[in-house]
Amino acid sequence: MENYTVGVISDTHGLLRPEVEAFLAGVDLILHAGDVGRADLLTRLNALAPTLAVRGNVDRSEGVRTLPLTVAHELPGGVWIYMLHDLNDLDLVPEVAGFRVVVSGHSHVPRAVWRGEVLFLNPGSCGPRRFRLPVAAARLRVGDDGLHVEEHTFDL
Repeated sequence: MENYTVGVISDTHGLLRPEVEAFLAGVDLILHAGDVGRADLLTRLNALAPTLAVRGNVDRSEGVRTLPLTVAHELPGGVWIYMLHDLNDLDLVPEVAGFRVVVSGHSHVPRAVWRGEVLFLNPGSCGPRRFRLPVAAARLRVGDDGLHVEEHTFDL
C-alpha cells in the first residue's frame, strides 16, 4: 500500500492561515475537528483535499451549524477514525467499537497519546492564538509500516 496522508486540524474559528494551507498541501484527506467558524473555510479546505468536519461549540452560523457531531471514517488499510469536537463527549470505547484513532479538538492543546492500540489525537488550534498555546496541526500517515503521527507547531 502506498502512503496515505491525512491532514488534521481543529479550532480554526474562521481563520485559515497561509502556513496551514501550505502544511496541508498534498495530503489525501483533511479532518477538521470542529470550531470551523465559517462555511467558506470548508470550501477552501476542499480545494486542497476532500475534507471531513464535525461541528464544534462555536459552529452556529449558516453552513457549519448542520455539520455532524461525530464522523466515523475508514482510511486505507482498514484504519478506522472516530472524530468529535470535545473528547469529554466520547460515548464509546474506541477499541471495542473498532476505532484505531480518535480525533478531537476543543482544548486548543496539541496532544498525541497512544492508549494501547488507540491513538488519541488533538491537533491543537490552528486558528487565532489563544493564551500562550501554540498554533498547531498534525498529519497522520498510513502505510505498509503502520500508522504514524506527526505533530507540527507553526513559528508565528
